[in-house]
Amino acid sequence: MKQNIHPTAIVEPGAKLGDGCVIHPGAIIRAGAILGDRVAVHPYAVVGGDPQVLRFDPATPTGVKVGAGTIVREYVTVNRSTEKGGHTVVGSNCLLMACSHVAHDAVVGDHVVVANAVLIAGHVTVGDHAVLGGGSAYHQFTRVGEGAIIGGLSRITLDIPPFVMAAERDAVAGLNLVGLRRRGVSREAIRELKEAFRLVYLKRGNIRDIAAKALSGGSFKSAEAARFLEFITAGTRGIARARRSEPAPEGDED
Repeated sequence: MKQNIHPTAIVEPGAKLGDGCVIHPGAIIRAGAILGDRVAVHPYAVVGGDPQVLRFDPATPTGVKVGAGTIVREYVTVNRSTEKGGHTVVGSNCLLMACSHVAHDAVVGDHVVVANAVLIAGHVTVGDHAVLGGGSAYHQFTRVGEGAIIGGLSRITLDIPPFVMAAERDAVAGLNLVGLRRRGVSREAIRELKEAFRLVYLKRGNIRDIAAKALSGGSFKSAEAARFLEFITAGTRGIARARRSEPAPEGDED
């Protein structure tokens, strides 16, 4: 299967395109970019541009990897890594909407939706199936867990655990039940996630210590609850907390 590259697009020597890629008018694929099969890059997007770091030497051999089936819409920028031989990574079957930005050394998982004008700073990690609302911004080195959904215009400076809803300034509002059900997560796993959520967000004490104790106790059997707790025990940044006295683990039922 051949690529479909518009005559006004620029694909620099050293870029690699998989089968079935579509590169629209005015799009730029820089050297070092690696695109999987069926990636679509829309007009005036730039994949593999230099990182916006003053100390960076443009001669450093780095790049970007974009997984199969991902759609990169108009004016998106995905910058290459700052580390020699490193790559900024966007996974498979993602949607990067218009004017969003993925900075150097970020890692975006599979099936992630990045809405319009989202700003993902350097070294940010976004888990699979996350949804980042329009205009939201992410501080460097933060983590967004799998299946999390972030409200539009949010400011994220702390780690967001998997499967939760968050908005405003690092405010967790409950579990993303709609997303869990759409992915076919079992009722038992959702029940355990609710229990784990209540445990770490309603019990007084250090949130990482509470999560670690819950993991070691072995009372949670589902893989989803285990990943929720493991995420909280890991990392070096603070964990986003609920901004209400009694957070709603059930999330939005509507």
